[in-house]
Amino acid sequence: MFQIGKTLISEEILESAFVCDLKACKGACCVEGSSGAPLETAELQTLKKIYPSIRPYLRPEGIRAIETQGSYVKGSDGEWETPLVEDKECAYVVFEGGVALCGIEKAHKAGATSWKKPVSCHLYPVRVREYTQVTAVNYHQWHICDPACSLGSSLEVPIYKFVREALIRKFGEAWYEELETVAREHLKP
Repeated sequence: MFQIGKTLISEEILESAFVCDLKACKGACCVEGSSGAPLETAELQTLKKIYPSIRPYLRPEGIRAIETQGSYVKGSDGEWETPLVEDKECAYVVFEGGVALCGIEKAHKAGATSWKKPVSCHLYPVRVREYTQVTAVNYHQWHICDPACSLGSSLEVPIYKFVREALIRKFGEAWYEELETVAREHLKP
């Protein structure tokens, strides 16, 4: 691990390769698992506020889940997350050609909202955990993303470069520039 400001970052973020391969995984990260996408407290009101704008982009099942459970729910671990459709996929998921995509991001691309999607989704496979004194930035390895690891390796794209935009969104441009400096030093032959 190494530190930038009040963040502790796993070396795996620099050393491991990753590029989403939706043709291979079909968006399984939005469907698999037993909980919704993690949400930051600041995102809760945003989800409530933008719901009328994104509703037209969602599936009827997702709309029912959100209107029954709410725009967000408290997970079994006590943390905020997106609601699920019948304990399966995220309520904000839409399917196109058999691929799970984010309905919020679809609405964003159509200009219906300026908010792209929850930062945890934008950062994936990076997971951020807030502690009292520091924030941990780790790689979440999941077998469903094996095709993304293979594609990232073949394209030679490390995780931190794949999620560049999301890391800047979360931590800022200066933080990311420092991360790049650390990466150059760390990855020197």
